[in-house]
Amino acid sequence: MRVVLVAGTTATAKIPEISAAGADPTLVGHTPSADAEIIEYGDTVRSPVTPVSPTGCPTPAAITRAVRELTGFDVLTVDAGLAKPTAAPTIDVGARPGRDIREPEPVPTAPGAFEAARRMGLALPEDELVIGETVPGGTTTALAVFRALGETFPVSSSLPSNPTSLKEDVVAEALESAGLSPGDAAHKPKLATRYVGDPVLPVVAGLTVGALESGSDVTLGGGTQLLAASALARHAGAAGDLTLATTSYLADDVPELESAAAELDVDLVVTDPGFETTPLDRYAAGEAKEGAGMGGALMLADRMGVVDDVEAATLDVLSRLDPQAVDGVEDGP
Repeated sequence: MRVVLVAGTTATAKIPEISAAGADPTLVGHTPSADAEIIEYGDTVRSPVTPVSPTGCPTPAAITRAVRELTGFDVLTVDAGLAKPTAAPTIDVGARPGRDIREPEPVPTAPGAFEAARRMGLALPEDELVIGETVPGGTTTALAVFRALGETFPVSSSLPSNPTSLKEDVVAEALESAGLSPGDAAHKPKLATRYVGDPVLPVVAGLTVGALESGSDVTLGGGTQLLAASALARHAGAAGDLTLATTSYLADDVPELESAAAELDVDLVVTDPGFETTPLDRYAAGEAKEGAGMGGALMLADRMGVVDDVEAATLDVLSRLDPQAVDGVEDGP
């Protein structure tokens, strides 16, 4: 079993109040690089911070790492536009950091990165692939991609209260800057991601298309960002069994998720890690509901019968990380 982490950045994350992926907005560009290190090594190495939300909720990468220690799955990290260096080994598919989607052509590398990722997906030998993502600001770019494709699905947020109006305003500006109306990029996934997306989405979509073409079973471990990747894959003409594995916290936040997945012919798997009355209850309260492959990792933990051990394993991971990550959970119940 292999989990592929697709890690990248978009300057869209710098818009105030868009993302909770970092307590200090000036350091948010380090979040994907740090997530990759945590999942690979169980600690940060080159990254100067352990990602936490503004209120101290640790990155979901800690949970994905905990499940990796419980189950032993292999990890492959794809550099899909990292803005900061990471010590985690990565594969380069030609993606570069994305600009603010309100700028013209924020992801010029999207078409090439999609094709390189597709070839990579074709070449991977696994019968089953789980793909996760880490890209701050990614729910806003996902919303823009949905609209460009002509899809009306909603998106979630890493914040307890989703800044929906702000996201819609940003998306409207992005579409205007790109000269697109809703639906203009239907069945044109490269165009949608090039003009209103982030660099992670075309890479996830390309990997998905290639893996499905090779006959692999593909599970996208994440929330509405990876639902957008599912839409891109389907708009690219990809057939085959596709699953979206997410957390109960994300599913509760987006009641339309089940119907949206069904509309895209995507199976939905929801896992409840049972954090509501634990020191990890900030996840249950709506912070960092998904990300860094958390939903896919929890699906694997449930499948292998160790989901009840995830809390203790996560706390063990956090105890080895920067103290600021532990401070966010020490006051829990």
